[in-house]
Amino acid sequence: QVQLVESGGGLVQAGGSLRLSCVASRSIFNINTMGWYRQAPGKQRELVASITNSDSTNYADSVKGRFTISRDIVKNMGYLQMNSLKPEDTGVYYCNVITLWHDYWGQGTQVTVSS
Repeated sequence: QVQLVESGGGLVQAGGSLRLSCVASRSIFNINTMGWYRQAPGKQRELVASITNSDSTNYADSVKGRFTISRDIVKNMGYLQMNSLKPEDTGVYYCNVITLWHDYWGQGTQVTVSS
């Protein structure tokens, strides 16, 4: 069973930056998509950014131009660089990996942006 572990969350002032990391416990084969989701208090989980196996990226409109998703296949790592953070970016951020046969989720990392 593959485990995904996120890190890099924390408390930051508006306008600041954070870099989230997601590491897999072992190599994951046949990855279709890796994504970052977030869930704010009282709201549904939403897609923030995703990257396909051909490195095609997709971003939520609210984070375009501020967030960048990337991955390092050799290191089994995924990243989300978050710049110009806003209070509305606050939430728990989850890493997600979809393969041909599985849908993996991490436990999440808290991001809190103060105004």
